[in-house]
Order: sequence, then C-alpha cells, then structure tokens
Amino acid sequence: MTILVFLEHHDGELQKGGLGVLSKAASLGDAVGVVLGPGASGIAARAGAFGASKAYACEDDALAAPLPQPRVDALASLVEATGTDTVLFAASVLAADVAAGLAARLDAGLNWDLADLALVDGELVGKRPALGDTVLVDVGWKGTPRLGIVRSGALDPVESGGTADVETFDASYSEFSTLATLVEHTQEESTGPSIEEADVIVAGGRGIGSPEAFVLLEQLADALGGAVAATRAVVDAGWYPYATQVGQTGKTVSPKLYIACGISGAIQHKVGMQGSGTIVAINKDPNAPIFDFSDIGVVGDVHQIVPKLTELVRAYRG
Repeated sequence: MTILVFLEHHDGELQKGGLGVLSKAASLGDAVGVVLGPGASGIAARAGAFGASKAYACEDDALAAPLPQPRVDALASLVEATGTDTVLFAASVLAADVAAGLAARLDAGLNWDLADLALVDGELVGKRPALGDTVLVDVGWKGTPRLGIVRSGALDPVESGGTADVETFDASYSEFSTLATLVEHTQEESTGPSIEEADVIVAGGRGIGSPEAFVLLEQLADALGGAVAATRAVVDAGWYPYATQVGQTGKTVSPKLYIACGISGAIQHKVGMQGSGTIVAINKDPNAPIFDFSDIGVVGDVHQIVPKLTELVRAYRG
C-alpha cells in the first residue's frame, strides 16, 4: 500500500503533525510525502528522515499563499497521475479545507478526527473516537481513493534516519482556483513553542482561581522551556486564548511532560492530554478525578506550589 501524506510547512520547517502521520504511514506501507509551494523541493527532502521513501514537490507560484483551492488542484493532479489510493492529512484549518475540496473533486470518501490507523486483513482501518471520546470505533472506506484527516497531536513523529528521493511535478489549475487573493497574513505574536509542538505543557483550569494566576503558569512554562495550555472552562470564561484549549473540543497534545494545575480531570479534558508521557497533577482537592490517571499527584495550593517549583527549576538549570 502506497500512502501519500500532505506535509504542511511554515518558515521552511515541516510541521510536527504531518511528520507524525508520515511516520505512521511508513509503519503501514510505502509512505510518500508531498510538499507544495515555492522552495518545496528543499523542504521535501527532509521527509525521508521520518519514513518517506519518496517525496513530491510542486513549487508553482500559485501555491505561495496558504489558500486551499490551488492545493486541491495540485493534489488532484498528483493523485490522478500516480494512481495513489490513499491520501492522509494532519488536522489543521488549511488541511481540513484541502481534504474536503479534494474529496469532492475526486468523489472520494473522507474520514476525519482519526486517532490512529491500522492494517486489518490487508485493509486500511481508521480508529475514531466516539461517544464523547470514551471509546474508539473502527471506520473504513468503501472504495478508493481513501482520504483521512488525523486528529492533531494523535501521532508522534518517529525519526528513521532514512532519505527520500524528491520528484518535482507540475499542476494545472482551474480558472476559479486562482481567483482568490490573500490580502494580508497575520499571526499572533508569541514566545516559546506552541502547545502542539511543546515537549512540556503547563495547563491551568478553573481551580487556579483567576486569570491573573496564569502568570504563575507562564513563569513555570518559561523555566521549563514549555508552553501554557488551558481547559475549556477557562477559555469559555475568557481567562486565556482559545488557541491554547486542550480537550475534546480543543486540541489533542502528547508532550513528554504535562503539568495540570487546578484541573479536575473531567473526561472532556482527559481525552486531549492522556497521551502525554508523564502527567503531574497539582490540585487542592484530594478527590479530583485527575489523580486517577496522573503519574504524580500533588495535593496542595497551586499558588504556593507552582512558584516554589519554578524557583527550583531555575536554580537547577542556572
């Protein structure tokens, strides 16, 4: 089975989500990456280190702006030229638009919110959360090409040390595909890694008491070289930005270390972070559900424990 993986890139770097999907694809069959946009050839070569046997690159100027429709045209051209039967995407705003457009263009089946993939009797099967993320169900495709979107943070990149041959290709574009123009591209200024990329996450819930208390979490995250996340309750209350929400209706993360501060551990939050390497919970309620699935539990006041922990981390690193 040959699996084509759409690889997003920003500032010349392949994104972690796509590399995670690529590594999984390589464990199931022949994984092939595809990178689109000016400079794609040099970027695509790095896909070999994560399991790609080959990488396609299209450097057309029509792909310079992060717009979905030209990418639909480029991928459709590649799929039809190569006879690829499976195309996978890592979840993002752009990838969702591209995958949906490609499914319509190719009259293909699209499964989304996949948490894992497997081969069962030689057939590709997706694992999708259901019933409030309390169970995983098997989903499949009635025919080819098969399209799938993998949940953000569900799969980790695995370096294989391999190399990939890069092949460039040209695409044809429908007239309507090039009518949209990107007028302005802005992004929120931030320091440190995003919660999707961070190896360490310090997360806060309503138990920290106030939005001002997030300063304590930011200081600890900075000392650890990590990022700050939040629960849905915190985001809904306007205490912290939506982009940092972890959970069923937020993002799925799998850092090496997850420090949960003032978080009760409801199932809706658990499903977004249970894949973390080590989970440390700090909560003054000894009966908080989060202690049932944390590796280390600390019963106490976040306002006293987090500053002391930050001090110790800085002393150790300094």
